[in-house]
Amino acid sequence: MTSRQIPRTTRSVVIQKQASAKKPVYHDAVIVEKEIPALQRGEVLVRMSAAAYNHREHWQRKGLYPGIHFGATFGADGAGVVVAAHDPKDALLEKRVFLTPMRGWKSDPEAPEGKFATLGGGRYPPIGTLSEYVVVERDEVIPSPSHLDDVHAAAWPLAGLTAWRAAIVNANVQSGHRILITGIGGGVAITALQICLAQGATVYVTSSSADKIKRAVELGAKAGFNYRDEGWAKQLGAALKKEGAVLNSVIDGSGGDILTQTTAVLKHGGRVVVYGTTAAPIIPMTMPAVLRNQKLMGSTMGSRKDLEDATTFMAKHKIVPVVSDVLDGLDAVEQGFDLIKRGGQFGKIVIDLQMGSKAKL
Repeated sequence: MTSRQIPRTTRSVVIQKQASAKKPVYHDAVIVEKEIPALQRGEVLVRMSAAAYNHREHWQRKGLYPGIHFGATFGADGAGVVVAAHDPKDALLEKRVFLTPMRGWKSDPEAPEGKFATLGGGRYPPIGTLSEYVVVERDEVIPSPSHLDDVHAAAWPLAGLTAWRAAIVNANVQSGHRILITGIGGGVAITALQICLAQGATVYVTSSSADKIKRAVELGAKAGFNYRDEGWAKQLGAALKKEGAVLNSVIDGSGGDILTQTTAVLKHGGRVVVYGTTAAPIIPMTMPAVLRNQKLMGSTMGSRKDLEDATTFMAKHKIVPVVSDVLDGLDAVEQGFDLIKRGGQFGKIVIDLQMGSKAKL
């Protein structure tokens, strides 16, 4: 297919300013018909098969995420098929791919080389995945692993990249390590669990839900603890003491007093890697952690190279991202946001764009 044969328009879910003045703010998610721009050199057109939600879309609607641009298409996670290219002989034509969920970080091992931004809901990059078609730079798609369908491929990019960077790059998880992953149930935490297990580590988890802990154990976690129980860290310590062991690292998405809670059960020189502060934005470091040479590290998404490395690892170990709910087409978009509000999901929420798609070639 050449660029002259591409569809003229696409249905996309965009963020629009809340129509009413009521509080709290919750901006609108609206399906609109958009023109598909002509393909430029180095660009391809992806017919999206599936797109996954992240909590950032919920925060964008609440007005709590920086860089919101009204009229921008939602979504950072998505997978589909390349159906057109500027170059009619492009090797990617008819190939299954997923989109890289960010821009500005190619390969630097420490931090982004330039302006770092995530797809969806902002002025830059000017694309999002909650759309039937997306025009994207051909260098910003990655072949989908053959063991995944597009629904599960769509659930991989942002969570897989964030989990890989936190667990493998920053926590340096190795075979035989003992790891604590907090807040099991979200996409990043579950994916970090899968990656650590595939790496040969023993993993403990926390959650406020007994059901989520049970499901994590079914996936391979050693044990879980309810973080609403004030004694959870002592319970973890008792479990580790029975094994004559301590934690090598903690992978956390909540913030707050996580380092203080785990100092006594974390090895000297151990790492607490934080990829989010959803519970509390301040993380105290007390003198006991200093005396133990424990390290508190921030970790956010990662580079394209990290994503390529993570995807190679995922394919090698046949890791299948955990999907909580699959919704039928763009018209079900509000249903997905309702599920995020309720917060009971275990894994990713994905829209199957082919089930209810009106997209035609």
